[in-house]
Amino acid sequence: MSDEKSPKVQADLSGVPETLLWNVYHRAKAARARRPVIHDAKAIELVERINYPFERFKGDRTGLWHTLRVGRFDSEIRRFLVTHPEGTVVALGEGLETQFWRVDNGQVRWLTVDVPEAIELRRELLSDGPRQRTLACSATDPRWMEEVDPSRGVLVTAQGLLMYFQPDEVRRLIQQCGERFPGQALLFDALPGWMVAWVRAPRPWARDRYRPPWVWGANRAERGRLAALPEVTELDELRPVPGPGFLFGIVLPVIRRVPGIRDYIPEFPVFRVRLAAAAASAVDHDLNRA
Repeated sequence: MSDEKSPKVQADLSGVPETLLWNVYHRAKAARARRPVIHDAKAIELVERINYPFERFKGDRTGLWHTLRVGRFDSEIRRFLVTHPEGTVVALGEGLETQFWRVDNGQVRWLTVDVPEAIELRRELLSDGPRQRTLACSATDPRWMEEVDPSRGVLVTAQGLLMYFQPDEVRRLIQQCGERFPGQALLFDALPGWMVAWVRAPRPWARDRYRPPWVWGANRAERGRLAALPEVTELDELRPVPGPGFLFGIVLPVIRRVPGIRDYIPEFPVFRVRLAAAAASAVDHDLNRA
């Protein structure tokens, strides 16, 4: 827990960078629950240390969905570290995510990539360790790829990020990762298209409620376009981690199996992209040029 005598850190963020505060609030709230889905003492500490009106998020009902998404990312990173214990995790748009401390195996290398204003706040609140680095750089700027040593394996994560990108930016990022890290993997979460449209729709009666500036959603057609990229060998939707209670533990797992219903569940599905090996990717590019 933070020292009560320590001054609070001011968080002056707006637009997309402000969403990092939305995410850390929900993790802290979930970690404080009587039966927490995740254990995240650092998230609780961060909320206590930051001077920000977190009460604006209290009316938001997506908190448990956030937590289940985080749980799936944690699980997949741990799985990656079983086969690549000294591998590198590149966390794009990480904000104030505290995932490193939840999954650290004592050997993993960790690179946090985010925009300068987010990195400035992160460095003030979360110091880098000997196996952690932070880079002030947009995820859409391929400069960050030059900072990654792929020799021990690479897992790129984009948690709570791509929904703020334009569709062509999402595809370009996946293509660039495939070209730079052939044979590796990328984890990302997406939103059903209807959720993006619902959040963006004008609602005068709810002006005071926080609404994230989502842009991109992954309906079935969009997922097909991603799977068809020459740098992609597999695009898998990962099974959500079990949730608490009757709804999340029993009802939703059954509903997800019903054809045509899956895309209408208001959750953050997580996807894993397996990137094509270098030789296969090169052949595909040559065929596309022909």
